Amino acid sequence: MDNLSTKYGETRQPVGLGDDNALVEIFASNATGSWTITVTKAGGPTCLVASGRAFEKTDRLSVTGKSI
Repeated sequence: MDNLSTKYGETRQPVGLGDDNALVEIFASNATGSWTITVTKAGGPTCLVASGRAFEKTDRLSVTGKSI
């Protein structure tokens, strides 16, 4: 995960547990808008699930411009 920090300026954001106690992590950069989602299986490897751009930190969920 050091690469995400040094190369893309991403820091760890929310985390949670998924199926089979897999650790789901979101890394993102408020400065560049890049983001990455990884999943680490218990005692196993870390896999990159998705990455992209235009990350926006928000406290509200919005669907088609309407806050919910």
